[in-house]
Amino acid sequence: MQVVDKPRVGSLNPQHTAMFTEASESATVVERQLGKNQTAVSDIVTSLVRHEPRAVITCARGSSDHAATFFKYLVESQLGVVTSSASPSVQSVYKSQQQLRDTLYVTITQSGKSPDLLDNAKRAKDAGARVLVLVNDEESPIVPLADFVIPLCAGKEKSVAATKSFIATISAMLHLVAFWSADPRLKEGLSRLPEGLRQTWSLDWRAAIEMLIGANNLFVIGRGLGLGVAQEAALKLKEVCGLHAEAFSSAEVRHGPMALVGDGFPVLVLAQGDETLPGTEQLASDFRAMGANVLLAAENYSGKNALPVSSGYHCAIQPLLLIQSFYRMSNELAIRRGFNPDQPPHLRKVTRTV
Repeated sequence: MQVVDKPRVGSLNPQHTAMFTEASESATVVERQLGKNQTAVSDIVTSLVRHEPRAVITCARGSSDHAATFFKYLVESQLGVVTSSASPSVQSVYKSQQQLRDTLYVTITQSGKSPDLLDNAKRAKDAGARVLVLVNDEESPIVPLADFVIPLCAGKEKSVAATKSFIATISAMLHLVAFWSADPRLKEGLSRLPEGLRQTWSLDWRAAIEMLIGANNLFVIGRGLGLGVAQEAALKLKEVCGLHAEAFSSAEVRHGPMALVGDGFPVLVLAQGDETLPGTEQLASDFRAMGANVLLAAENYSGKNALPVSSGYHCAIQPLLLIQSFYRMSNELAIRRGFNPDQPPHLRKVTRTV
């Protein structure tokens, strides 16, 4: 495996990085967002209830696309509306016009400047879709293309690795679906999200650091509502820690990839307390029987290599709390492995693709 050159980190303090500072702001960001977006979300929901879409289509890249994975499970489980991820290149490169009448086309972007996402939003609208944009930069060129806009309100991010903006994206999705579904339990869970983020930020995940300092490869496992944050965690381990990590559903990993697992192979399992929990815990047990070193973050689990979690939160909120703990851990892990988490090799904050 080729080793990536590491920027010199010297004696960099984990609490002095932009990644740490920005991730620690997530609770405040969410509080601000939920307050600011009340009217906008209410108006969007009124329109969606009046003219219910026959399907929801998401368009995003990178961390935003991992948030889209979460959105798919959230919309389909709470609302029963089929939700699918668009491949941006189908329209931006192949110029294939899609049949999008009566669909809700959701573009998720931090900068709102990537040419492929701009092109897809315009083409989707021309094809009959209503376009909803979740965007951090409210003055970006994608905003005029939208029928609806939900500002992420994350503020400026200096770190290349998105943290608070990812959390703000999922928070905005939860806000929309909680009111679209009119689910009182989800609304109550959403109101407690800032509190949960503050609690979760203080949890000690150093067991993961000690296990992963010398690792070369690992699996990150989630399922259902937790799959998107597993994808996000795997990306961050690549980006800031120089660690080859792959995300899998706890069901899909059994279809081939688990053949790689053997003595000492590290596996990070992120589990929320819904219907997927028994199967995910069983997979963790099976991996241990194969000799794997399994780290498990799950409510009410206190066995070997348990990672602490905040308890008592709605299952749709839990994945967001897990990724908040993960961000703090991965920031320190990067430094312990000799990387500066604010300066990943070969990457820039705004990536423009066509």
